[in-house]
Amino acid sequence: MGLLSSLFGGEKKKENNQQENKNFDILKYDGIRARNIRQLPYAIKCFEEAIALKEDAETMELLAASYIQTGKTDEARVIYNRLTEIEPESTKVLLSLAGVCFIQEDYAAMKEACQKAIALDDKNKTAFYLASKAEVGEKNYIQAIVMLTKAIAIDEDFKEAYQLRAEVLWNMRQPKEALDDINSILSKDSEDEDALVLKAEICAATGKLEEGISYLDKVLSLNPFNEKAYLIKGTSFLENKEFDQAISVYDEAIELSPENAKFYQERGRAKLLKGDKDGSVEDLKKAIELNPESENMINGNYNNFSQENKVGIY
Repeated sequence: MGLLSSLFGGEKKKENNQQENKNFDILKYDGIRARNIRQLPYAIKCFEEAIALKEDAETMELLAASYIQTGKTDEARVIYNRLTEIEPESTKVLLSLAGVCFIQEDYAAMKEACQKAIALDDKNKTAFYLASKAEVGEKNYIQAIVMLTKAIAIDEDFKEAYQLRAEVLWNMRQPKEALDDINSILSKDSEDEDALVLKAEICAATGKLEEGISYLDKVLSLNPFNEKAYLIKGTSFLENKEFDQAISVYDEAIELSPENAKFYQERGRAKLLKGDKDGSVEDLKKAIELNPESENMINGNYNNFSQENKVGIY
C-alpha cells in the first residue's frame, strides 16, 4: 500500500503542478492582452495572481511596469527589490529599480542601485547616466558631471548625456562649457528642441537677447506647442523690461493653449510689472481656476512682485 500510495501521490502532485502551470499561463497572457489594450487594473490583477502561483521574472517585470503606469510606485519598488534578490546579476533589473527610485526622489537608493549595476558592467552608459541623475537630485553637481563624462566616453553620441551635462554646467553658471555640449548636439541635429531651448536661455541670460530669441523662434516654428520655449521667451523679455513684448508672447501662447495655467500666471506677472494691476489679477484668477493647487505659489509671487515694483509702478 505504501508503494501504491507513493505512486498515486506522485501522479496527483504532477497533475496539480500541470494545472498550476496552466493557470499561470492563462493569467499571464490574459494580463499581457489586457495591458496591450490599456486595461491596466485588470492586467495588474492577472499578473498579481500569476506571480502568486510562480515568481516568474518576466511577469514580475510586467507587473512592476503596470504599477508604474498607474502611479503605484511603492508597489513597483517592492517587485523590483524582489527581482534583485532573484536575479542579483541583472543590470536591467537594477536600472529599473533606479528608475522607480528616481520617480520617488529617493536619490540615495537610486545611486546605490546604479553603483551595483556599474560594478556588474562598467561599460553600461545608462548606469552612469542614471547615476548622474541621482547626483543631480542630491545637488552633487561635480560628481554628476563625472558620471556624465564617463557615459559620454562610452558613447560619444549619447545625446541625453550631453544635454544633462549642459544643464548641470549651466546651473553652475559655466556658459561656455554648457554651450560646448549643446553645440555637440546641434552639430548632429540642428533641430533638437531641448538643445535649442537651453542655448536660447544661455544666450538671453548672457546679454545676447536677439540671438536667444532667434533660437526660441526656431523651436516654436518646429513645435508651436513647446511650453518651455514660450516661458523662456517671455521671461527673457521681462528681464529686459520689455513688458509689451513679454505680454505678446503669452497672448500667442494662450491662443494656442488656452488651458495652460502657467501662461496666465506669467502674463499676469508681466502685466503687474507693467503696472496693469487689474489685468494682472484677472490673469492670476484664471491661472488659479485652471490649476487650484498653484494658488499659494501665485499669491506668494504676486506679493513679491508687488513689493519689488511698488515704487516704479504706483
